[in-house]
Amino acid sequence: MIDLFGAPGSPYTRKMLSLMRYRHIPYRVHWQRVGAKGVSQKNFPQPKVSLLPTFYFPNEMGALEAVTDSTPILRRLEQDYAGRSAIPADTAYAFLNWLIEDYADEWLTKAMFHYRWHYPADIKKAGSILPRWGNISGSDEELATISELVSTRQIDRLSYVGSNATTKPVIEGRFETFLTLFNNHLQVSPYLFGARPSSADFAIYGQLTCLALFDPTPQALITSRFPRIYAWVEIMEDLSGLSAEETDWVAEDPAPTLTGLLAEIGSIYMPYLVANAEAVMSGAETMKTSIDGKPWEQTPFTYQAKCLAWTRDYYCNLPEDSKAKVDIWLKDTHILDYLTS
Repeated sequence: MIDLFGAPGSPYTRKMLSLMRYRHIPYRVHWQRVGAKGVSQKNFPQPKVSLLPTFYFPNEMGALEAVTDSTPILRRLEQDYAGRSAIPADTAYAFLNWLIEDYADEWLTKAMFHYRWHYPADIKKAGSILPRWGNISGSDEELATISELVSTRQIDRLSYVGSNATTKPVIEGRFETFLTLFNNHLQVSPYLFGARPSSADFAIYGQLTCLALFDPTPQALITSRFPRIYAWVEIMEDLSGLSAEETDWVAEDPAPTLTGLLAEIGSIYMPYLVANAEAVMSGAETMKTSIDGKPWEQTPFTYQAKCLAWTRDYYCNLPEDSKAKVDIWLKDTHILDYLTS
């Protein structure tokens, strides 16, 4: 039984809970509490960086340690629990899965933060509901104060996410492009890589639990123009009853609809990662570049510089036969330009 702390409004919490339900991994989730009685995170080891979800795994001495960051946690679960893997068996496809999972975790979250903390209706709903998830019995007076603190803190973080007046057209325009591309793919396959979900599916699902199910502005967009995606998000919440045969992974070359999504990553996300990494390396206070032919600026984000390094290392260490397939599949997506430079 794995203990973890999370919050219903955390896309990464939702990503991991859905994954564990699908993989039949027993867990016990403790919802993050704010000024409420009950199980407290103080009763558990503290993480180095306070992020959600926080998992608790035994270390070499058998003592619990706090672990955050959904991507390595997900891969640790792959090692510790057999069966119903969320990583494609083919190593070339596993790399494509990594690319899309990273894009969902690090780029789609820009849309999630932007919509939630940019538009008045979304700010009002999030500011009202998020504190009550952490203290359902708190008084309205107490929670009003917490609501203002939460809203202020999250709006202040927009500089790191990259949501501002300059980047708004890119974030919203490319989010609609993603929805179109993903909707096209769902018409030929229920999941990214065949008839069973991968970690990239769960990463996309996590962000869309906010964008499709909670925040009013993007929810209206998705329900009116992309009802297929809304339905997919609801289905992804609990796939514990889905069969998971090895033959359910796609066996042929990627469908054009998947290549289209990868081309979006090559056009938008990869150049962003490189510009961010260069800003981090130079110590710049502001990262300025052009994405989709439009200006982009934000506070450099050190973690995403690591994401680029990890992706490049992953690609370089692929078996030669798998790298050859990846090179063919990604030839027209521009991704290779950023992996080998």
